[in-house]
Amino acid sequence: MNILLWHVHGSWTTAFVQGPYTYLVPVTPGRGPDGLGRARTFTWPSSVREVTPEELRDTRVDLVLLQRPHESALAERWLGGRRPGRDVPAVYLEHNAPDGDVPDTRHPCAGRDDLTLVHVTHFNRLFWDCGTTRTEVIEHGIVDPGHRYSGRLARAAVVVNEPVRRARYTGTDLLPALAEAVPLDVFGMGTDGLAGHLGLPADRCRTADLPQSELHTALAERRMYLHPVRWTSLGLSLLEAMHLGLPVLALATTEAVEAVPPGAGTLTTRPDVLARAARRYLHEPEAAAADGARARQAALERYGLKRFLADWERLITEVCS
Repeated sequence: MNILLWHVHGSWTTAFVQGPYTYLVPVTPGRGPDGLGRARTFTWPSSVREVTPEELRDTRVDLVLLQRPHESALAERWLGGRRPGRDVPAVYLEHNAPDGDVPDTRHPCAGRDDLTLVHVTHFNRLFWDCGTTRTEVIEHGIVDPGHRYSGRLARAAVVVNEPVRRARYTGTDLLPALAEAVPLDVFGMGTDGLAGHLGLPADRCRTADLPQSELHTALAERRMYLHPVRWTSLGLSLLEAMHLGLPVLALATTEAVEAVPPGAGTLTTRPDVLARAARRYLHEPEAAAADGARARQAALERYGLKRFLADWERLITEVCS
């Protein structure tokens, strides 16, 4: 079976392409947003094939996996007039929590009878207005990086892209107070200069943008994982940190309340409680390691790759039948 999908979300796609199909990923000159091709910082199997728009016109496609509103028209054009959902089975995967007039945000695919809308969390399905469109939830799956935790560095890891632009969404405004409790290492795109923006000394807020393989090693060396996010979908970096064996300090918002069980860290809507928990981990590394071990076990049970791929295989079989 040939599945057409765009390279939109590297971490999610890394898990998805571990399945038993052939994955067609568009590539264009310059590798722009609609033609990134294969990942360069993630490990993808040989079953992921780069295809040009010209090649797609004459290529058999059994399923189109849409992830952005404009991809439906793009696929129809590149597939020589074959319409996703009408001439080719289609699924729309929604990665994000709704934005705008929540909880009345209308999904772009609301009211469609020609595709299935898949959410990555139950929270997202609850808050999006999808109208009469058939909806499913397939929770995240993670390629297990292994239990690598050492916690040898008495610092907290944070993973976020563009923290200045996204500001209150990602809890960037909470970092100065939290940095008083524990030094922060913030990883992700667009983090350069964050300490200066927040008015923090460089040693209290270090930043780096690392490829996934290096990121996992770096995370495992930090004492704890900090997730001060107010409003986004469930970050895969949170689940990856749990797989690595890090204890979690997170705001009790969106899907985090489902992902982080008791005993795996601290969930609260009070940043001062997160700060106290961070100080405890700094002074009690054995407690941090024990909570991290429980976090890993919970992540393996709920967000394991085998369950994730089985859920997708079931849905793909149903949609394509």
